[in-house]
Amino acid sequence: MTRFDAATEDERLKLFADAAAAHRARSGDVMTVDVDPDSDDTEGGEVPPWIQLAGTELILDCTDEELDRLKDLLSEFPEFRIDELVSPEEAEGTNAVVTARSDANRVAGFVERAFREVYELDAEYQAWVTAI
Repeated sequence: MTRFDAATEDERLKLFADAAAAHRARSGDVMTVDVDPDSDDTEGGEVPPWIQLAGTELILDCTDEELDRLKDLLSEFPEFRIDELVSPEEAEGTNAVVTARSDANRVAGFVERAFREVYELDAEYQAWVTAI
């Protein structure tokens, strides 16, 4: 991989699919996709949304409203399911672990839709793959 960021849907889908395939081929610990802070209009706090892929698991932090939207999105991805929800008392929100037994392109489609629908980012948001 020679590029690590993308700002259009087509570019992001290709970036996410390439990163997921590289992560799996290298048996990496985690692939992390971060939203550029300048693209973050979620008003969710100091840290922009991020999604991690660890093998076949996607990991996301969600507010209660975002978790509801995540569950709605998962209804369109029958091969994906929530495996674990952790809501520490000292943190606001929930850490969701989603099993994603699918190919890199399907994972990329889910990641893109999660950023757009769960976190409600604009179509022009910029994402970075910061770890593979």
